[in-house]
Amino acid sequence: MRNGWFIACLMLLTCSSDSEPNSTTPPPPSDPRPPQGTQLPGPRPEFGPQSTTLFESGPVRPVAMARDGSMLVAANLPDARLEWFEIDEVGHLRPQGSIMVGIDPVAVAEAPDGLIWVVNHISDSVSLVDIQSAPPRITQTLWVGDEPRDIVFAGPDKKRAFITCAHRGQNRAEVDLEAAGKGRADVWVFDVDNLGEQPGGAPAFILTLFGDTPRALAASASGDLVYAAVFLSGNQTTVVGPSGLSKPPPRDSADGVPAPDTGLILKYNDTNWVDEQGTNFNSSIPFSLPDYDVFVIDAQSLTVKRQVSGVGTVIFNMVVDPKDGMLYASNTEARNQVRFSGMAARAQTTVRGHLADHRITLIRDDQAQPVDINPHLDYSQTFGSATDRALSLSTPTSMAIYRDFLLVCALGSTKLGVCSTASLAQGSAVHEALIPLSAGGSCGIAVHAELPVAYVYTLYDNGISTVDLEHWTEIDHLNMFSAEPEAVVRGRRFLYDAEYTSSRGNDSCATCHVFGNTDALAWDLGDPDGETKPIPNTFMNTSAPVAPYRFHPMKGPMTTQSMRGTKGHGPMHWRGDRTGTDRAPDETLEEAAFKEFNEAFEALMARESQLSDEEMADFTAFAMALTYPPNPIRALDNQLTDVQAQGSELFHKGVVRVQTGQLEVCVRCHPIDPQRGLLGTTGLMSDNGQDGERNFKIPHFRDQYQKVGMFGWGFNQPPVRGPQIRGFGYNHNGATSGNYLLADLGIPTEQVHALRQFLFAFPTENAPIVGQQITVSIDPPAAALARIELMVQRALVMDPIPECDLVAHSVISDQETGWLMNDSGLFDSNRSDQNALDAPSLIALLKDGADRITFTCTPWGNGRRLGLDRNLDGMLNQVVP
Repeated sequence: MRNGWFIACLMLLTCSSDSEPNSTTPPPPSDPRPPQGTQLPGPRPEFGPQSTTLFESGPVRPVAMARDGSMLVAANLPDARLEWFEIDEVGHLRPQGSIMVGIDPVAVAEAPDGLIWVVNHISDSVSLVDIQSAPPRITQTLWVGDEPRDIVFAGPDKKRAFITCAHRGQNRAEVDLEAAGKGRADVWVFDVDNLGEQPGGAPAFILTLFGDTPRALAASASGDLVYAAVFLSGNQTTVVGPSGLSKPPPRDSADGVPAPDTGLILKYNDTNWVDEQGTNFNSSIPFSLPDYDVFVIDAQSLTVKRQVSGVGTVIFNMVVDPKDGMLYASNTEARNQVRFSGMAARAQTTVRGHLADHRITLIRDDQAQPVDINPHLDYSQTFGSATDRALSLSTPTSMAIYRDFLLVCALGSTKLGVCSTASLAQGSAVHEALIPLSAGGSCGIAVHAELPVAYVYTLYDNGISTVDLEHWTEIDHLNMFSAEPEAVVRGRRFLYDAEYTSSRGNDSCATCHVFGNTDALAWDLGDPDGETKPIPNTFMNTSAPVAPYRFHPMKGPMTTQSMRGTKGHGPMHWRGDRTGTDRAPDETLEEAAFKEFNEAFEALMARESQLSDEEMADFTAFAMALTYPPNPIRALDNQLTDVQAQGSELFHKGVVRVQTGQLEVCVRCHPIDPQRGLLGTTGLMSDNGQDGERNFKIPHFRDQYQKVGMFGWGFNQPPVRGPQIRGFGYNHNGATSGNYLLADLGIPTEQVHALRQFLFAFPTENAPIVGQQITVSIDPPAAALARIELMVQRALVMDPIPECDLVAHSVISDQETGWLMNDSGLFDSNRSDQNALDAPSLIALLKDGADRITFTCTPWGNGRRLGLDRNLDGMLNQVVP
């Protein structure tokens, strides 16, 4: 069964040989053959420096209370700053100060010594900030693994810092991305009293958990236990590729065209792998998915005591009730095993209006008890109601315990939920209150230890609401500064706001495109009521389209694609079926193609109407700004290892496919041209040579390192068996396993390995150095000076495009100064009495043990804003000594 459905390989998803492939059935006269060419029609977007860069990193713990209750600290994510607020006698906030930390701070916590630790998601760093000194300063910057997300203090005297990171990154020992059955979720542990002498500090220990990238942490009241949750944990679903599988009707489109051969999503039912009809597919799946969601860590011995399954598909946050030790995990449970979208009048199933269940899972010992927080919803009805939306909580995130209540933030709602812990224990979410908030997107909460007040971070407007917990009402709201474009701020809401964009107030675009990225799942969102449509897209000159020249509405399983990096990369979706054909004269194809997703608000979220043109324009502006982070596999100096370089050479010069003797030149379909913003595709179409539909858009490769973890059937090799951390792999339907990837080229194993390693290190819009930081004090060691020199060198790179801007923030002799390195390698400051200095001269200004300089490589174009002119008003930041 397996031989019929495996893909050729990721590289050849869209590659063709130098000869034109044979067509199968000649097209009917009504279907003109799609054009072929070398570029997309219409105006092309410009690529260059940007004053703000949108990664849309997800806040995890954006607000925290000082232990003495006098201060609230908050991560100002878009402004790359830590802010702090004095709390008056009735709980109102008064801004006291801010300091630049790293790129995209997502979590904050107070250490036992009073320092504020800030987790910087893009910088792969943790800033240790002394907000009590005058002026406040970063005392040290720790280097951690890729994309750190959360932090808690636990262990002996709570002097160990636990930080979740992906199992990769330039600050970690090299990891084997081709090894099957390996955990890829790390928890870095630092000893607060012994951070290490080397630049970036040294972790006391790194735990690796059997999951794919962790996010949330929680600690028991005593600090003896730490809980770590896998972020995109999955739900024991996987896929089999096209192999003539029998599926329930309908088996043709509404205009009578038979459906193409497609894959099929399977779900493990605790005994067997089955499809929606209950058919046993055990022989088709060689591996298992244990679905470890939450790990219980002994904070003393730094060992895993146990793991818990069945918590959720996407796990956002956790909190422990100090009274009884109950652990609560906020999550969504995807229903991706259900086929079809839209009204599905010709079918028996659809996910329309019910993409996922939004839940709080109670965990005690190793038992998980999920509770639906929207029990009022009646999914048998075609549409929801205003009452439904008023009562729904969408995408539960941060939580806090207040007396006998669980306070629940909801990223997709404009309210704070208040649930009785007693009712949750009984399996029912009884809302004591639903507190309206001034802004939506709540995803961070801190409760005052003495006052009946909570502080809630709202993502949509980068704000903080003050909530009166005696009267269940918001009493104040303030906004932190952000220089993001207004259209981006307005457009963000349409990604998350289920209350506005869905019929029931439950699902949103972010239900699957989590924080604008992916859920690591495949979905079969075909429309059984739809008709076939002509393909208008442009195909490569060297890869002719294959008849029939139409998109079939029943497309089969497709993995969720990231919304990042769509600018300049052609039509949308794996097939390019969001074509962008109907566009205004000054509109790019990508902008027009994204606007075609407007119909998804009706087809998927069951909204009774689409967004307005103005709303969709804002959503498009937001989407076009989303960008991929730096590649964590590529070296900070942007140079390839010997093996990666070998793979790059094969990628550019080609390999001879053994089965055909034809030269396959990867770069012909997957160009790398940073000046034009092309990173793996021009957006043209190609014949992918697979079973089933064959006309697909040529994909990019910027996310290959994120897909590691599903190993199964091999090419001319025994399958990989045993537990894996992911159910979906590399190609459009997720069926291509890590051990199959590229193997079918038939080339020597060494070349397959080299090509894979190059793909894992594939460039993105942001150079590897972007976000990297270091903090130095007087007499920095040689290793620190070498890191600063590397940052200077990378900031001076101009060809093919600049890699970064280099900024510095110093506190010297109790005077704070911002710096930006110019094209001559000199640092200009925001002080009129300070001359420009090179890096050694700047470091030489350090005279006292309390003096500090933090260097940060920002995205290209962000330097002036983050170094000299925060609000970009043309006036340098005014710093009062």
